[in-house]
Amino acid sequence: MAGEASGTVKAGMLRRMYDQCMEWISGPHGVWVLFLVAFVESSFFPLPPDVFLIAMCVAIPLKSFRYAAICSFGSVLGGGFGYGLGYWFMDSVGMPIVEWYGILDKYELVQHYFKEYDVWIVAIAGFTPIPYKLFTITAGSVHASFITFMVVSLFARSARFFLVAGLIWKFGPGIKQFIDRYFNILSLVFMVLLVAGFFLVKYFL
Repeated sequence: MAGEASGTVKAGMLRRMYDQCMEWISGPHGVWVLFLVAFVESSFFPLPPDVFLIAMCVAIPLKSFRYAAICSFGSVLGGGFGYGLGYWFMDSVGMPIVEWYGILDKYELVQHYFKEYDVWIVAIAGFTPIPYKLFTITAGSVHASFITFMVVSLFARSARFFLVAGLIWKFGPGIKQFIDRYFNILSLVFMVLLVAGFFLVKYFL
């Protein structure tokens, strides 16, 4: 019962956050809100910036790529902040975030991935629906290369957000339903291609 009550409280809180962010996004300072949401989502904020990016791109399709750039920049900077939390404050800040999301077992798994694939595993998390914040915090906790982490994050996050913006710019607001419905599939296809690229680089270059 306690778990169900906690889940209900979290769901209600997320809904209030979403409604408030949507209100701010539609205001005169929407681009700054988009930047802030993208920044904090990379380390602790529960709502993905995609929904807000889509809303802004649908509102003004001609500015889609500008919004994608702002979202990418904010997310990568936020990833650097998440890295810092894991590097310097894992016990006091990082672990409470991981525990709040109930992904402690995933954190241990991601630690293993970093040992196996190094910071390149961030490329997959940066593009796919896998919680990016888990990888940014873990990258810091295992003391992965910060420069490589930031470069890989930049490419992965930009690919994700510019794909969304490009679809809306090309096909208009009607593509929103397609993105909402098939984003996981699109992410999976990209991930397969990405992993194949890693193997090619590792074994043939």
